[in-house]
Amino acid sequence: MTDLFSPIEVGSMALKNRIVMAPLTRNRAGEGNVPTAMNVTYYEQRATAGLIITEATPISAMAHGYPATPGIHSDDQVQGWKKVVDAVHAKGGKIVLQLWHVGRISHPSLLPNGALPVAPSAIKPSGKAFTYQGLQDFVTPRALDAEELPSIVADYVTATKNALKAGFDGVEIHAANGYLLDQFLRDGTNKRSDQYGGSVENRMRFPLEVVCAVVDVAGADKVGIRVSPLNPFNDIRDSDPQTLFNAFAEALSPLKLAYLHAVEGGMTGEKTPPFDFVALRKHFKGNYMANLAYDKARGNAAIASGNVDLVAFGVPFIANPDLVERFRLDAPLNAADQSSFYGGTDKGYTDYPTL
Repeated sequence: MTDLFSPIEVGSMALKNRIVMAPLTRNRAGEGNVPTAMNVTYYEQRATAGLIITEATPISAMAHGYPATPGIHSDDQVQGWKKVVDAVHAKGGKIVLQLWHVGRISHPSLLPNGALPVAPSAIKPSGKAFTYQGLQDFVTPRALDAEELPSIVADYVTATKNALKAGFDGVEIHAANGYLLDQFLRDGTNKRSDQYGGSVENRMRFPLEVVCAVVDVAGADKVGIRVSPLNPFNDIRDSDPQTLFNAFAEALSPLKLAYLHAVEGGMTGEKTPPFDFVALRKHFKGNYMANLAYDKARGNAAIASGNVDLVAFGVPFIANPDLVERFRLDAPLNAADQSSFYGGTDKGYTDYPTL
């Protein structure tokens, strides 16, 4: 029977199991947003996962929205990530880099020359930005001109080339959780009247331009994409997510991507409207990765159903570097220390005990 421990071919990657380490922002990059030796240890410890997806990684200086998140837009960052990749590969693991542009979820203090964050439309998100000076109110972003969009596509291309230069097995395009590509997709954040706004087809245009450009550089078999149709995080919403994301999955399908990664609800336990993820999966002809509050039993059942090919685990991987072995032995899991999730030292990062 096919289960979490069954091997699988995902694009160009032969994975030893279907247990994926989800992308997890931990805010522990060094000076210049460069990965450090501590980051190398963290990922290396978790290399028994079938696939590791790195923490979200800004594609340019303008793509940052949080302190101490490692980028992929400088030579030093590429070299820092190369050490991570080499360590994971030395342990027999596979790892892809998540390409990130936060769009409006940022603050001038985090951007070059105090620039305003950019977005499809000039709509201020509710909530506060995490900055080096503490929590600060979000600002109203600057709406991007259509003429500026090719330069952002070019940033995704450069970041993809840098990821391949660092040795990554592929990339995952972050189109979820209220960040830039998600902002273009949703009618709650995209109020444009040009060819990038209005209809579902128009709102999908820019995300699809990014995906096609990344595929041209890396090859479709090295590219995945993440979506979150229901997650209201970062003040994101859409009037008809089922229609939108079914259409997006349908549009992505002919590109033959390595996988579609879906966050199947709200990340912080919010009540969300009904959504048919099985229907979403049927619109995408390729590997489907499910994510959100899965445990071993639910993951095995999802894979056995045939509706899910891989399962991504977040918090369990934070607290259990040997999660795969614990699942295999039905061993108890370490509890996660939430106070050390974001920022800090190796405490709550690389010091969780293994069996």
